[in-house]
Amino acid sequence: MINTKALREKVLDLAIRGKLVPQDPNDEPASVLLKKIREQKKQMVKEGKLKAKDIKKDTVIFKGDDNLHYEQFADGTVKCIEDEIPFEVPDGWAWCRLRNLFLVGSAKRVLKSEWKSNGIPFYRAREIVKLANDDYVNNDLFISEEHYRNLKETYGVPAAGDLMVTGVGTIGKVYVVKEGDTFYYKDASVLCFENKYSGIVSEYAKLMIDSPFLQSQIHTKTYGNTVDTITITTAKEYLCALPPAAEQQRIVDSVNNTISLIDSLESNYQDISAMTIILKSKVLDLAIRGKLVPQDQNDEPASILLERIRAEKEELIKAGKIKRDKKESVIFKGDDNSYYEKVGKNTNYINEQIPFELPASWCWCRLGNIFSHNTGKALNSSNTEGRLLTYITTSNLYWDRFELETLKEMLFTDSEIEKYTVKKGDLLVCEGGDIGRSAIWCYDDEMRIQNHIHRLRPYVNLSNRFYYYVLWLWKQIGLIGGQGIGLQGFSSKAIHNLIIPLPPLNEQNRITHMIDELLGFLDTIEQHLS
Repeated sequence: MINTKALREKVLDLAIRGKLVPQDPNDEPASVLLKKIREQKKQMVKEGKLKAKDIKKDTVIFKGDDNLHYEQFADGTVKCIEDEIPFEVPDGWAWCRLRNLFLVGSAKRVLKSEWKSNGIPFYRAREIVKLANDDYVNNDLFISEEHYRNLKETYGVPAAGDLMVTGVGTIGKVYVVKEGDTFYYKDASVLCFENKYSGIVSEYAKLMIDSPFLQSQIHTKTYGNTVDTITITTAKEYLCALPPAAEQQRIVDSVNNTISLIDSLESNYQDISAMTIILKSKVLDLAIRGKLVPQDQNDEPASILLERIRAEKEELIKAGKIKRDKKESVIFKGDDNSYYEKVGKNTNYINEQIPFELPASWCWCRLGNIFSHNTGKALNSSNTEGRLLTYITTSNLYWDRFELETLKEMLFTDSEIEKYTVKKGDLLVCEGGDIGRSAIWCYDDEMRIQNHIHRLRPYVNLSNRFYYYVLWLWKQIGLIGGQGIGLQGFSSKAIHNLIIPLPPLNEQNRITHMIDELLGFLDTIEQHLS
């Protein structure tokens, strides 16, 4: 899967380091912009639009003659802050505190008794998160229009260009207020970064706050015993990299264009990824229907292969190694072109059980007719005999692979070891969980299995890889399902009676070779996109 989240973060990181767009030496430096903001603040204090306390802690960050960074406070004291500066910014940029750029505050608390069922929307942090993610906000909290007007006159409400920042829970999510937005917001759960000063592009400020650098500050400097919380005091101290005003807008335009390309890449990847899944299913479908590779008239027909399997089973029965299967069956097509199954002296109509037609050289059969199968050993705390040996469970068995980092142990007697041991080439199938999930044991070392895994071993040489693909397709098209009430499972009876196709042996091998080649090609396409 392509990591578009990491790509977006990288774009924002490059943006706030001054590496996304070229600098223009004709731009007014950010240091001049900050000086103008300080002058603007002083004028706003004189006009009563700003309180003196709002600017008394403003600082100036500069680079000294020794090439180190210092911070000068309002009382004239200077402090070296070189250890706080994470990277160099281009000429024309400046470091500053967030308090230098925005008036940081929150709203007057709205009492629960003042909530209404209609009126002016009343947003909390959870609604701001949705706005920040461009999600639909289905809000059912309001305050009266009269209450809103009183709050607006006394305390102010969000204005276009202000940044609403979530301060509780999912912290650090940013929404830039647009023209025409009308809402109120809850006190401590949302902070408002009021953009009152000229030269600060709100959209740049948003991407700066969204960047990994500032998000790191937000998430490492939080308070609260139960939930993460951003306080006003903390927010004011965030370190910010400020470009010239003109470059801020160029960065915003470049980021928007780049993110748009990433979104397109993500969409295209999802389309291609979805298509590869469909193509893989189609490959399997064609393969198991006998339509992926051409038939070879020189191949031994499956009916002869099935006779050899029956002969081998007879020898094993005579040797006392297996018991005779009283439900051994032969599936055939009648004169009416329908399918029948002969079990002993009984012949049953099974046309509805046949999923599709097969090539003339193939035949249908029950899985238990061509594979010996058994489950593993059940855990039993009363067992005290045998050797302590490792075994695998369904938690170790995945589609076409095993995860063997963590193995459990239990006691096995000599007879149990023989019965419950899997060898290289055995096909293993999950009885429960992801029913039918399968893989071929591909290791030289033998292993024991627990009772929720079936071990399938053909009576004569067959392509277990082909039957792994059969089980994979059967799972996809719903021919493998759970049995029982409550805990679903793929019982021994169900796996024995599973109807499966039997191609000629040589064709089984040609099919698996072609499937491996085509699926590998599709995997390569996905890897190149990730």
